[in-house]
Amino acid sequence: MESFAVPFLLFVGALLAVQAGANVQLSAALANPISASALQLTIGAVLLTVLAILAGGLGAAGRLDDVAAWHLVGGLGSAVYITAGILLFPRLGAVATVGLFIAGQMLASLLLDSAGWLGVEREPIDVAGAVGAAAVLAGVSLIVRALGGGAVAGAGWVALALVAGAALPVQGAINARLRADLDAPITAGAWSFVVAALAMVAVLAVAARRPRPRVDRLPSVPWWGWLGGLCGATYVTSVFLLIPEVGVAPTIALTVAGQQLASVLVDRYGLLHIPRRPITRVRLVGVLTLLGGVALVQA
Repeated sequence: MESFAVPFLLFVGALLAVQAGANVQLSAALANPISASALQLTIGAVLLTVLAILAGGLGAAGRLDDVAAWHLVGGLGSAVYITAGILLFPRLGAVATVGLFIAGQMLASLLLDSAGWLGVEREPIDVAGAVGAAAVLAGVSLIVRALGGGAVAGAGWVALALVAGAALPVQGAINARLRADLDAPITAGAWSFVVAALAMVAVLAVAARRPRPRVDRLPSVPWWGWLGGLCGATYVTSVFLLIPEVGVAPTIALTVAGQQLASVLVDRYGLLHIPRRPITRVRLVGVLTLLGGVALVQA
C-alpha cells in the first residue's frame, strides 16, 4: 500500500462526519431537511460533472441509454444517507449516528458478499467475518446504550440509521456496475449524484406537508456549512479511484475508521455546532469494539 493511502483514506472517511455536520447547518438555516439534502446533493453533482468534463470523461454519458435500468439508481443511497444524517446528528450525536451507520454498512456488506447480490462476487462468511459482525453489533449497542444528555435514541431513529448505513454498500455495488458499463469512474460518480439530487427535488415537490424553505436565512450559514457537497464528491471520487489501487477491504476499513474517529472529536469538543457529549468509558469501549469488528469483517 502506498504510504500516502493510510492518512488520506482516514481523512476521506472523516469528511463524511464533516459532511453531516455541514448538512445540519444548512438544514437548520432552511428549516427544511429535504431542501438541505437537495441543495447539497446538487452541489456535489455540479462539482463531479465539472470534474468529469475536465477529465474528458463526460462523453461516456452518451452510453447511459444502453445501461440496465437498475445500474442507474445507485444515487438513491446518497439521498437516504444524507437526509438521515441531517435528522440524526442533532438527536443521537456524531458517535452514535456514525456507529449505527457503520453497523448498517458492515452488515449489508456481509449480506451482499455472502449472497452474491447486485453483481457482487459471492464470498461465504467465514469465522472472522461472523465474529467481526458480532463485535460490530456489540460495539454499537454499547455506544447507543451510553447515550445521555437528552439524546433521543428511539427504535425508529436507530432503524433509520441502520438502513441509511446499509444504503452505502448497496449504492457502491450498483455504482460499480455503472462504472464498468461506462468505463469512466468520475462520470459514474457524477451520474450517481445527479440521481440523488433529482430524487430529493422530487420528494420536495410532492411532499404534502413541509415547512417552506427559509432561503432568506442562507447568508447566516457558516462557510463550512456549504462543504457537504464537496465532502461527498471527494469521498465518492476517492473511493472509486483508490479501490483498484489499494483494495476493497483496506479502503472500507480505513474510511470507516476515519468516520468514527472524527465523530469522537465532534462529540467530545462540540465541533461543527453539534451538541457536545462526553466520551464516557463505555462509549469508548464501544467505539474500539466496533472498529475491531470492522477490521475482522474486512480481514
